[in-house]
Amino acid sequence: MREVAVIGAGMTKFGERWDTSFRDLCTEAGIAALEDANVAGEQIDALFVGSMSAGRFVGQEHVGALVADYVGLGGDLHVPATRVEAACASGGLAFRQAVAAVSSGMSDVVIAAGVEKMTDVGDSTDVLAGAADREWESFAGATFPGLYAMIACDYMHKYGLTREQLAQVAVKNHFHGARNPFAHFQNEITQSTVMNSTLVASPLRLFDCSPVSDGAAVVVVCPLEKAREFTDTPIKVLASAQAGDTIALHDRPDFSTMGATVAAGNSAFRQAKLERKDIDFVEVHDCFTIAELCAIEDLGFVPKGTAGKFTEQGETQLGGKLPVNTSGGLKACGHPVGATGIKQIWEVVQQLRGEGGKRQVEGAEIGMTQNVGGTGATVVSHIFRRA
Repeated sequence: MREVAVIGAGMTKFGERWDTSFRDLCTEAGIAALEDANVAGEQIDALFVGSMSAGRFVGQEHVGALVADYVGLGGDLHVPATRVEAACASGGLAFRQAVAAVSSGMSDVVIAAGVEKMTDVGDSTDVLAGAADREWESFAGATFPGLYAMIACDYMHKYGLTREQLAQVAVKNHFHGARNPFAHFQNEITQSTVMNSTLVASPLRLFDCSPVSDGAAVVVVCPLEKAREFTDTPIKVLASAQAGDTIALHDRPDFSTMGATVAAGNSAFRQAKLERKDIDFVEVHDCFTIAELCAIEDLGFVPKGTAGKFTEQGETQLGGKLPVNTSGGLKACGHPVGATGIKQIWEVVQQLRGEGGKRQVEGAEIGMTQNVGGTGATVVSHIFRRA
């Protein structure tokens, strides 16, 4: 198996992109990534595109072929393009497929993309509910805010998490997002803003929830041994792990522990031959504030039940022991669901290159990502090092 490196990355601004189509988002991010990698279309061997539900959001299926066509890889080049779907983990899984293609020797230069255009549909909540168990959860009225509210209630009951500590996750992520020019929300907020916002599903309020966003992100990978033919700043992929769990939350033995995150995280650390203390920063899937707290515990960074206090003490903010979601996370950077997993990797690339600007993690050498589908039925984790 060959070692793999990221040689280029590009993304669009996330947000309500009313004037930009699905295909234009792909093209914008794709061109940026190819230019960043100094790669021509003729050198691309394959394309993997993460997109959860383009068929319902914009009425477009056959997404792989569409993206290949509009980024200039269709037509005479005939680049094979494959759509990858794993709900909100679609982007992370597309990247994993790209890594596998290069690592196996089947391909040399591969694109991993993620895209979603969510604001064009009237009821995004129902579309997103398709990532849960439609028969046993969605048909009974359980939306994702409702499911994550159950997780939050269970966690608060078990571990004594306060409403103030939960709010601090959103405050911190908006602080980071305000320093990211690609973020959906680029404004700082206060604890009071979160706690006085509209109640969505108790105990979760509006500012505990990630927004409905449009956007795309793209990265380019190749064998590590060839990476310096394209860039002076290759980012080595140390680990690529995936794990699954029950799709329905009610079938889990513990609501506030994502077993797939535990399993994928453990696998990633074994592959990378690293310990938790070696990670300089992490991008986790904070679709709701409670999800970030569960993630950093399930990945093993802090003991179960202590993430709220860890966050309240400022340890997950820039300058803390473990900066979490320096991009702003899903909460502030935005959550175009198919693009999120690739955006996380884009952020890792920026940080490891020292290009994070006002949100740069000082001395960053190793970063990690955790991308979740549904309430944790699919989890994909990656670890990266500055080569």
